[in-house]
Amino acid sequence: METSPIVSITPEVVENIIENTAGSTTASSGSIIDLFQGIATLVHTDDPTTSFVRIFLIFLGFLLIYLGKKGVLEALLMIPMGLGMIAVNAGVFFGPGNPPKQITLFLDPLVKEPDAVVNILQVDWLQPIYTLTFSNGLIACLVFMGIGVLLDVGYMMARPFQSMFIALFAELGTVFTYPLAVAMGLAGGDAAAVATIGGADGPMVLFASLILAPQLFVPITVVAYLYLGLTYGGYPYLIKLLVPAKLRAIQNPPPKKKLNITAGQKIVFAVIMNAMLCLLFPVASPLFFSLVLGIVIRESGLKEYKELLSNTVLYSATLTLGMLLGVLMEANTILDPTVLKLLVLGMLALLISGIGGLLGGYAMYFITGGKFNPVIGIAGVSCVPTCAKVAQKEVAKGVIILPEALGANISGVITSAIFAGVFVSFLRAQGAI
Repeated sequence: METSPIVSITPEVVENIIENTAGSTTASSGSIIDLFQGIATLVHTDDPTTSFVRIFLIFLGFLLIYLGKKGVLEALLMIPMGLGMIAVNAGVFFGPGNPPKQITLFLDPLVKEPDAVVNILQVDWLQPIYTLTFSNGLIACLVFMGIGVLLDVGYMMARPFQSMFIALFAELGTVFTYPLAVAMGLAGGDAAAVATIGGADGPMVLFASLILAPQLFVPITVVAYLYLGLTYGGYPYLIKLLVPAKLRAIQNPPPKKKLNITAGQKIVFAVIMNAMLCLLFPVASPLFFSLVLGIVIRESGLKEYKELLSNTVLYSATLTLGMLLGVLMEANTILDPTVLKLLVLGMLALLISGIGGLLGGYAMYFITGGKFNPVIGIAGVSCVPTCAKVAQKEVAKGVIILPEALGANISGVITSAIFAGVFVSFLRAQGAI
């Protein structure tokens, strides 16, 4: 049966609905249930699958809020995301038309015509935020600025080979998922976009998918951030499965020569890194700039800017991102047949990246003659600083591996950006995007 799409509306349609809410065929039955439009759209429908998925997503929203509150998943993202999922799938009503259309007042992710954008900006309350920050990648840059302020690149500079070695292993999910996605029938840009989920870098996935697969930008971004919760809730089980308790108890020996890395050296490193990455992969230069700007502000001692970015900007961007991701998780997005492939591939990419990171940890374990804790490998997956915290949490009591884990974690941000840039450059050279 044909799915009745959930669409956004113009001011004129709003006036028509207010004047004649009962104008739709489903609302004319006179039933008491029709007074409550959200319930009526679940009951009076020619497509029960959509109703079932809406109910499922409402309960999934409750679950995300619960797991966020319990600390199983990242609360800063999952609580507003879960609340948005509940609201957008419950807050559906009938608009004019035959058959009547199901309408929300949140946003339309696919609107492109200038006149339509202006009309919708006057109605859908999150549309201005989505159009001006989300669909152009600005929100990813704001998040990266805040993350940059929190990063101490000294951890990476103290052990550059080790950190980059592990981070490269942790891109195994990206490398493996791309050919698999192509084999499953996705176009080159679409396959590359979903493969970047393996890097576990949400802002990078958002930004890369805008370029690589704009028609799948919404579902890829939603899938990516939904699954990033698995890095917090799922990776501890992966560590326990693949790393025995004996190896989790290894305490890395202190460095033979303690490096005193100054703030000036960190700034020089960050600025050079920014210039090199922008030269090599200009398509991701806004993200490189945003991250390095945060790092330089941190090391320059600009307390006012540091406070602004680490608190106001980062938390505002995270809250807004969570809300937007939640309201983008409406039933018709999930019912797109392509999304099922994205769901499978996204989970597989993160799982393989986690395994790859731990393989990198084992490689360092053998290279050092058994003096390296393999759990550090999971931090190569670039979800900063979540994966580093997961690594520290899963080692034996009294074992400190956080410095090494943070070094691998920061390197993971760089490698994920490099892989995204390589995808864009390669596919453009091939004429695929």
